[in-house]
Amino acid sequence: MDDIRTTIDYEKVSESLKETLGLSGSPVAVKFVRTEEEIPEGVAALDETTRHCQMVSMARKEGKIFYAPVDKHSCSGGAWALGLKGLTPSLKSGEFYFKLGKFDTWAACKRTIDSIPHLESGTTYATMYAPLEKTPFTPTVVLIVAEARIMLKLAQAVLYKLGGRIEANFSGIQSVCADTAAQTYLNGKVNFSLGCDGSRKFSGIEDGEMVMGIPVELLPEIAEAIPVVTGAPGSVKK
Repeated sequence: MDDIRTTIDYEKVSESLKETLGLSGSPVAVKFVRTEEEIPEGVAALDETTRHCQMVSMARKEGKIFYAPVDKHSCSGGAWALGLKGLTPSLKSGEFYFKLGKFDTWAACKRTIDSIPHLESGTTYATMYAPLEKTPFTPTVVLIVAEARIMLKLAQAVLYKLGGRIEANFSGIQSVCADTAAQTYLNGKVNFSLGCDGSRKFSGIEDGEMVMGIPVELLPEIAEAIPVVTGAPGSVKK
């Protein structure tokens, strides 16, 4: 049984986004797999241990399609945010980030950790990845990594129908796992994140790039609006 009743042509949407926005890589389909039975035939487990943000990059830049159970996730914070396992004691107490020197007080670390969006521990069997145009599964969220100019157009597409304002929510850590994957899934809203030290160091996010998470349910509406906002008379062309 599919996870969505609405029919979405992922290949068409992805190619439209790539062509219209000039993306340097593919939008990435990410699925929070609940049971082993949800993994499509022919999709293999990742054969190396790495981080969620690196897995996103492998799908985005290399076109790889795979799934990753908890033992293939090397980043404890990412695995926790994505619901694969519980929070480690050093992260839960704030010790981990305090020792990295990113906060003035231990209390500041604790407040930040306590506010990080995350799936309930143990509810995710594996995470699954694919370039959107080739995805053999229904994504939970779609992640886009792109420069600020492109993110502006995506933000305008989000607001095209109803207008209003977008509230980005991030803390400078766990950008690709918590900010744009877990949070986007949990609240059903797009989110923009500046990236974090870990994702920039390990997954090749460039200095001028940001990260966006889109709930799959909003993908058709955003894809439909992108050609309109980019082609509008007041739109700045590259």
